[in-house]
Amino acid sequence: MEIASSDKSIVPDATTFEEARKSAAAYLQSRLSAKDKHANDDEFRIPIIDLTPSFSTSLTDRQHVADQIREACTTSGFFYITGHGIPESTREGILHQAKRFAHNLPLEKKQDLHVKNNKFGLGWEPSEYTSIAGDKESKDVFNFAYEEALDRSGGDGLYRNLDGSKSKANRWPSEIDLPGFYESVREYYGAILDLSRHIFRLFALSLSLPEDYFDPLTTHPGGIARLLYYPPPTHPLPTSRSPSETTLPIGLGAHSDYECFTLLLTSTTPGLEILKPGGTWHIASHIPGSFIVNVADFLMRWTNGLYKSTVHRVVNRSSEARYSVPFFFSVNYDAVVETLPGCLKEGEVSRWKPIRAGEYILERLNATTEGGLGYGAGGG
Repeated sequence: MEIASSDKSIVPDATTFEEARKSAAAYLQSRLSAKDKHANDDEFRIPIIDLTPSFSTSLTDRQHVADQIREACTTSGFFYITGHGIPESTREGILHQAKRFAHNLPLEKKQDLHVKNNKFGLGWEPSEYTSIAGDKESKDVFNFAYEEALDRSGGDGLYRNLDGSKSKANRWPSEIDLPGFYESVREYYGAILDLSRHIFRLFALSLSLPEDYFDPLTTHPGGIARLLYYPPPTHPLPTSRSPSETTLPIGLGAHSDYECFTLLLTSTTPGLEILKPGGTWHIASHIPGSFIVNVADFLMRWTNGLYKSTVHRVVNRSSEARYSVPFFFSVNYDAVVETLPGCLKEGEVSRWKPIRAGEYILERLNATTEGGLGYGAGGG
């Protein structure tokens, strides 16, 4: 059963571009405008899944966790995880670095790291540099991605950037400007990457696939992480608003994530809002010690829509600042994502065309910059 290849001829660039720009936009707009008349949004829940049994030597225990993941992915597309094994010191350490980058690094030093000088969207992303679904965004971000020095496995030496190039893409604040920053990032990235690979095995079990089915696709995986600061609003925001309203400033506009799945670490200030089937928004509570996991586009495409890449946004309605660290776990960027044969019923056809992972993500990122010009193109 093949789902990936390094043969460039399998997925023409034009196909991936079309899927990233038009198909993804169409999916977002359809979700923002659709309302399920039969849905009871009051019953919407995000389940809490304890991962502890998934580390057992018993396949039965691991399968039990995988079955819970399947249930979450076919309903809300979101779930909390506890028992994940990442120490509190590591989690608090990276949130502290998000705060340090936002407030302690001088503006001129941030300008040296500006994403407009990086075609992969890595580095400092100032407020309102990007726009999703027409929303005006208020945030301060530092983006960084996979490099073998961050991978506890050491990688396989085959990692390429989103466009297939080999050069190092990350740019870091200097040790003089932010002492200990890189070491804290390295510790967290290594831990979250290990956890993501573990969870991907659970996703395989959840789809009745061999547990190691996706392993060959994560030998040099893409994995973009963000250190995010959402300032409190300058004036009180209403407790909710309709999906189509775009006049109020929010942290991050409505979107679905691009990769396989996302692991989100947050401070205590709420802000994540999930679009429910009936068209209202669910404000995700903060559960101490947990991560929030959500299905992203690749898993939705692999499963032909069985697993939900649910639209969500960030709105800081609190008087307190919000900090978060999402980790977007991807397969190797040279992999092809196409519907799994086991996810097609007899006589059913795939809803989406095959895409090459890195090219798709790059085009999705470029589409969010001002005018859709892309990173490194001077777009704002």
